[in-house]
Amino acid sequence: MKRFAFYLLGKKGYLCLARFLEEYGGEAVAFVVSSKDKGVKKDYFDEISGLCRKYAIKLYERSERVCDSFDVSFAIGWRWMIPDSSKLIVFHDSLLPKYRGFSPLVNMLIRGEERIGVTALFASHDYDSGEIIDQQSVRITYPVKISEAIDKVSCLYEKVFLRIIGCLVFGEELKGAPQDEDVATFSLWRDESDYEIDWGVGSDELKRFVDAVGYPYSGAKTKLHGEWVRIADVELVKDVEVESRKAHLGKVIFMDDGCPVVVCGRGLVKVVNIVDANGNSLIGKISFRTRFGA
Repeated sequence: MKRFAFYLLGKKGYLCLARFLEEYGGEAVAFVVSSKDKGVKKDYFDEISGLCRKYAIKLYERSERVCDSFDVSFAIGWRWMIPDSSKLIVFHDSLLPKYRGFSPLVNMLIRGEERIGVTALFASHDYDSGEIIDQQSVRITYPVKISEAIDKVSCLYEKVFLRIIGCLVFGEELKGAPQDEDVATFSLWRDESDYEIDWGVGSDELKRFVDAVGYPYSGAKTKLHGEWVRIADVELVKDVEVESRKAHLGKVIFMDDGCPVVVCGRGLVKVVNIVDANGNSLIGKISFRTRFGA
């Protein structure tokens, strides 16, 4: 039987490895490479490590040099370059050639895409530009939290992964189709500064942003009296006519059961989950004369 190597990160990587081990056992795994991810609150490194211990699989951390042989390798949830890409199949969180690059699922939700999905492709010199082996997608409706979207995409990962593994196990040739470069778009990496709320956007876009960067990520943030706070949830509120709206972005216009209703570039949002730097709820503690973002 062929021997497979895995570069895994996060829930999607963990689930695919678990399904593989259920079907084929640990002897078919040459090694696993994984890493802790400080960018999320739950990175599934411990769960991946636990599977490797249970099935006596060699586990490397990302910083370690890998020298074991294998037939085919998979990068699932992985976000770093892999030196040996000659026998590598990559799983990507978008319907390529759209959203090549980093944080595609987050960026798709912020943009309000109607479908999310996964692409399996052959690795290439330029990231996410190799020939496509398979794609699967699912329609979503808003509002949707990033955790819900990850669950939906994880199911697609398992489906595509098991189909490809089945072909390889039974000796079938995997064929890829070239991507249409004319319609390619790129999704850039996100850092801590990208969590800041822009009160100048429309309320619908602002809600999509808050939902897209929530758990397992750090969560949307804004300044409150000069200190950073995190907003985990907002609700859309029927708009009213605000005189000189641009001059009042981020200001509280109403209070609703201790929850501030805030002026956006278009529309209003009710902040229903907000915490300080120590994780303490601020609902009921915010004064009427407050401007978020300052």
